[in-house]
This record gives sequence, structure tokens and C-alpha cells, in this order.
Amino acid sequence: MKLLLDTCTFLWLIVGSEALSQNALDTFRDPGNEVFFSAVSAWEINVKYKLGKLPLPASPDKFIPQERESHFISSLALTERDTLHLHKLPTPHNDPFDRMLVCQAIEHALTILTPDPLISQYPVRSYW
Repeated sequence: MKLLLDTCTFLWLIVGSEALSQNALDTFRDPGNEVFFSAVSAWEINVKYKLGKLPLPASPDKFIPQERESHFISSLALTERDTLHLHKLPTPHNDPFDRMLVCQAIEHALTILTPDPLISQYPVRSYW
């Protein structure tokens, strides 16, 4: 399976949060799965860090690549094709970051690893 981590899922994996479901953790750890972290999530983390809403042990430009690489997570760039899918989405979710993750999941045939129930309302595979 090809997985796209929701931003909160990435952060919870890094810190070993109990908010992470056992199913999500097992899926992440399955060596048969390919795991991706989106530039969209990097953007979201940067915004929240800059606003003081997300404390990190290091600045995002150091923290994100270090943690992504140490957990064997591939980077997923945001492409023009991804952004052009946005107008096709219904609007159950107002979060622009989550909407772009949905677009990427659709365009790249990825399953989103997320606890967000609103994401399941989109025409995308999600798992938790």
C-alpha cells in the first residue's frame, strides 16, 4: 500500500503519541508499505510553528527532514496537477491543508493515514 501521512499522523508517529491507533502504527511499520510525507504538511507545520501554535525541538527546516529520513518516509512534492484537482472536490472540509492532501492522494493513488472523519467523505481511500 502507498500511504500519505496526515500532518497530525506524522507528528504523532515522531513523538510516539497514544493518539495514534494501533492499526495506524502497524500499517506505518509494515515494510511492504511505501510511506509519504507531503510538502503540504511541511507547509502546515511551518505555519503553525511560526504562529507559536506548534512547539518543536528544532526549527521545521531541520526537524522535518531529519525525522522524515530517520523514519524512512519519502517526500512528496506538491505538483500543478495536484492543485488543479482542487475544484473537483466537494466541500465537507474547510481546512485547505487537508483538502490539498486529499487532492494529492487522489492524483497519486495514495491512502491517507488519518484520524480525520471528514476525509472519509471525499472520494479517497483513508485508513486509521
